Amino acid sequence: MERHVLVVFPHPDDEAFGVAGTILSHTTKGTPVTYACLTLGEMGRNMGRPLIANRETLPEIRKSELQNACRLLGIDDLRMFGLRDKTVEFMDQEVLIQRFSDLIHETNPSLIITFYPGYAVHPDHDATGAAVIQAVQRLPKQERPTVHTIAFSEGCEDVIGPPDIINEIAQHAEQKLKVIAAHESQTAGVIEGMKQRFSDKEETVMDRLTTERFWTYPLDN
Repeated sequence: MERHVLVVFPHPDDEAFGVAGTILSHTTKGTPVTYACLTLGEMGRNMGRPLIANRETLPEIRKSELQNACRLLGIDDLRMFGLRDKTVEFMDQEVLIQRFSDLIHETNPSLIITFYPGYAVHPDHDATGAAVIQAVQRLPKQERPTVHTIAFSEGCEDVIGPPDIINEIAQHAEQKLKVIAAHESQTAGVIEGMKQRFSDKEETVMDRLTTERFWTYPLDN
């Protein structure tokens, strides 16, 4: 059982697809989870299906969706950093690293979950993961938490190898679907889209819903 889990992602709904089941496996055991979400995803292209938002209303809608998702996940400690969507890569990295360092010192996690820098597709994802890794690397080795990262860029396993951890989260799959659905403005119709995406592949929608994959980041690099 972990002492405290710190989840760091840049956008509302980043937690829904890849880690919701893993988060639930911790919160249902009573492990405290802190979720640091850097932006409100206000530059998201989706506005619901049918439309429930416009460019002006989307930030508040996504904030509400994020708060609802955290309730479903059993997360009591949500930190919203208030950064602007699609600008994380342009921030002063020292400022961002220091914010993460302060948060790590405050929460004292035994496990951090974030994106694998360079292999997470979106520039905000990569920049977030890189800053988290640097904050952890600045800690004395004996004080460093474990860092589990998410990678999903095309061909990433050819470079970084297969995942180190595969969490079986079938018992939480139903609740995970509710977390995905909580981000209504972005995920309406997403399950049908997943079915189409994986229809001609060995990986099925149920595989994605019942297993979550992580790489243990090599902190000495």
